[in-house]
Amino acid sequence: MEVTGRAEARPVRRLWRCGGLTGTERPERMDGDDSVAFLRCFGAQVKLFRERAGLTQAQLGTRIGYGEDLVAAVERARRIPRAEFIDKADDALEAGGVLRAMKDEVARARYPGFFRDAARLEAEAVELHAYDTHVIKGLLQTEEYARAVFGMRRPLLSEDTIEQRVAARMARQEIFSRWPAPLMSFVVEEAVLRRRIGGREVQRGQLERLLEIGQKRNVEIQVMPLDREDHAGLSGPFTLMETERQQRFAYVEVQNVSRLQTERAMVRALEAQYGIIRAQALTPRESVAFIEKLLGET
Repeated sequence: MEVTGRAEARPVRRLWRCGGLTGTERPERMDGDDSVAFLRCFGAQVKLFRERAGLTQAQLGTRIGYGEDLVAAVERARRIPRAEFIDKADDALEAGGVLRAMKDEVARARYPGFFRDAARLEAEAVELHAYDTHVIKGLLQTEEYARAVFGMRRPLLSEDTIEQRVAARMARQEIFSRWPAPLMSFVVEEAVLRRRIGGREVQRGQLERLLEIGQKRNVEIQVMPLDREDHAGLSGPFTLMETERQQRFAYVEVQNVSRLQTERAMVRALEAQYGIIRAQALTPRESVAFIEKLLGET
């Protein structure tokens, strides 16, 4: 991710390269942005320690309070474990801190490199506002819609990568359960709502999801109709975020190239643009009626 503005760009954190580790040896960092390879490596470490302890996947799951299926999925790198899972597994398997030492890298591996800084800020945001033009915002997507979106990426993503990114996208939606609840608003183009990504049933599920999230007191969803003659959002999608420390950022992404804008003048310009976009869109109440009507037609 490119970071522009007065704040210095954060150094790129590289992933660990892990082989057969024992004791308290710390793994070396892996070159490149190969999250899948790292997660396979981490899963292999869990399996190595589990077999050394003489436990089956079911027995390990029982000891740490998780299901056998999750343990198996972590070992095969099909699921990204939470920090609690890693801590408990490290203790139960007497891994000597090896698994725990990889915890931060596992968390970062949830997301492609170009999105990691934005994901961190998103999780800390007290306000988040987004305008989207091609697909539903990731925070609002159903699991089926997200899987369809990732499945359409070109070049093709591997099945493991798709499942990992779907899981990470769903995990981001914990923001809706936070308290104090962040103030959030979303403006989405009508064309996005009509686009049947994944098919009719996926589209219906996604529309229902928008209606569900739109009922939350801290969330407003607006639709930009196709018949608007004035439109301030023709330059493309963007996201605005403000942290508890009153830092304001703008995030822009296209073709897996992203920019995190920190310069106040640039962020202020996008904030003004977003205000105009919201004024030109349907009101939240009108948008609910529009989505309900579209759902009835789908």
